[in-house]
Amino acid sequence: MSSFIHDQFLLQSETAQKLFHNYAAEEPIFDYHCHLSPKDLAENRQYKNLYEIWLEGDHYKWRAMRLNGVEERYCTGDADPFEKFKAFAKTVPNALRNPLYHWTHLELARYFGIHELLNEDTAESIWETANAKLQGEDMTAWGILKKMNVKFIGTTDDPVDNLEYHAKLQKSDCPATVAPTFRPDKAILIEQTEAWNAWIDQLQAVIGEDIECLTDLKSALLSRINFFDTMGCRASDHGLNHCPLSIASDEDAEAAFMDARAGDTPSPDSCEGFGGNLLAFLGECYADRNWVMQLHLGAVRNNNAHLFNTLGPDIGCDSINDDLQIPALSKLLGELSLRQKLPNTILYNLNPSQNYAFATMCGNFFEAGVKHKVQFGSGWWFLDQWEGMTMQLNALSSLGLLSHFVGMLTDSRSMMSYPRHEYFRRLLCDLLATDMEKGVIPNDIARVGEMVKNISFSNAKTFFK
Repeated sequence: MSSFIHDQFLLQSETAQKLFHNYAAEEPIFDYHCHLSPKDLAENRQYKNLYEIWLEGDHYKWRAMRLNGVEERYCTGDADPFEKFKAFAKTVPNALRNPLYHWTHLELARYFGIHELLNEDTAESIWETANAKLQGEDMTAWGILKKMNVKFIGTTDDPVDNLEYHAKLQKSDCPATVAPTFRPDKAILIEQTEAWNAWIDQLQAVIGEDIECLTDLKSALLSRINFFDTMGCRASDHGLNHCPLSIASDEDAEAAFMDARAGDTPSPDSCEGFGGNLLAFLGECYADRNWVMQLHLGAVRNNNAHLFNTLGPDIGCDSINDDLQIPALSKLLGELSLRQKLPNTILYNLNPSQNYAFATMCGNFFEAGVKHKVQFGSGWWFLDQWEGMTMQLNALSSLGLLSHFVGMLTDSRSMMSYPRHEYFRRLLCDLLATDMEKGVIPNDIARVGEMVKNISFSNAKTFFK
């Protein structure tokens, strides 16, 4: 039987194969948004086994395992690492048509040269083969970055972080540039009053000054933005359920701040206005520093109350939100444009029914000399799979300029996720090749190939400056 992962995997025509192999395959990776551990990168971590590098924090896998009836102790619990791996191996054959099936076998092939299908029968041999290869110098964190040709990584970092591992990385021989990304969601989510106050206390301790009013909070955030900027930060990121629905005046936002600081949760309208006021202020700060503002919108998080209370967030119990984002985005982006302080921006949509609305919003804001100033970001989270990415590409192509798209990102906590870039590039090449062969776009391999190259790497490098 031929290998499932072969050179022409997912490339359904000769044209698609030419586009991928001649223009996409060798392009470096510019991974501008992920959740990799700066500590693991700074220390050039050597992973002991497949569990550590592949299952340790991967809520995509945990979600599939639970759907397959696996007990929680084999997902996030205290089971032996090999037993956890076997539970995942038993799940994989049941994941046909789920992106995990493709990702799993791409990763085994690219990292370890393993072309066996993972299942209960092959689990032990794959475990032993992969674990032996993980001991090589080419499979440390830095070795993997070299192997996968990764040139840039944007991690995700809280404003109170001291960025000690980024400081170490700046002085190291790490083969990729690793930059922090400013993630101030905890400052905005005033409706979570108890957690918000605890975070404000942390911020006070970091800056060494009391935060007693809204002006103090903005000053503290600006101080952290300046610090992140000195550490090479090129972007912010906001993972909000929805864009704030209103932008309060400074006076009204101040009143909400004082109520929350006293331990009283402001009204829903006040919380929305406070969030909008603070986000607009932050957007101005990003524009002043030529940072990219990223807005990841549309999740309903932590739906399983029992698991959330037991294990906390980011464990794979989240869903797509059906909130309408467009009026709020219009207000925020319009206000920043009015202030002439709109930074380069990427909008990520989690609800595919809003793809066309998001794509049209991106076309409303522009700046001379900047190509696609507001980007419709790649399909993310539940949409970073074949159908979801295709829908995003189709909407962007129909309503914007695909040629200026900044392309794929991993959005992952795992060093094993870099083949997702290859997966995206194969999809892109097959999609364009199909149009070429139908006569929908010119059958000009050089012209289309140059667009593929730019989407794979160069556009992101330029957009993030």
